[in-house]
Amino acid sequence: MAINLQKGQKISLSKESGGALSKVIMGLGWDAKKTGSGLLKGMFGGGSSDSIDLDASCVLFDDQNKPVDIVYFGQLKSRDGSIVHTGDNRTGDGDGDDEQIIVDLDKIPATVKALVFTVSSYTGQTFNTVENAYCRLVDNSNKNEIARYTLSAQGSHTAQIMAKLYRHGGEWKMHAIGENGTGRTIDNLLPQIIVHL
Repeated sequence: MAINLQKGQKISLSKESGGALSKVIMGLGWDAKKTGSGLLKGMFGGGSSDSIDLDASCVLFDDQNKPVDIVYFGQLKSRDGSIVHTGDNRTGDGDGDDEQIIVDLDKIPATVKALVFTVSSYTGQTFNTVENAYCRLVDNSNKNEIARYTLSAQGSHTAQIMAKLYRHGGEWKMHAIGENGTGRTIDNLLPQIIVHL
């Protein structure tokens, strides 16, 4: 049974999954908010939802809170191969996760202390045009959902720092950050992320 995380909540991955995890998936899903309906929609050609290109990214940090690598649509794999982005979804159409980042916890170098997951609107629309947005952590071995965090989507922000996976006391934990940000790309978000480490 997955935990529905609240903003600021922290959990132990091994406790919530019932054992040590080796590989997890951070999934991101969203829909473009529908606008208009009926006769006016047909007459004026509008009404269908615009595509919204949200991008999931993962930044790897060392114990000095310095970024050592970034996984995003422009670099789909970390240099050490421990983290893989499955590809860019530019619309949010369809059910389930729109983008996924697969994390092999056992392969992450010991020098990496935290992974921060973000989402940003590459097309520049604010989150007022987004609905049903979430991130979730899934056990890759059995596809069981460990935790889900509903993103506070409504607002004039163009990005959100979603969650952090971090090492603590020899185990991996998850922290639902849920802080709104601004910027179309991960480069714009880096100064905002460091504040939450």
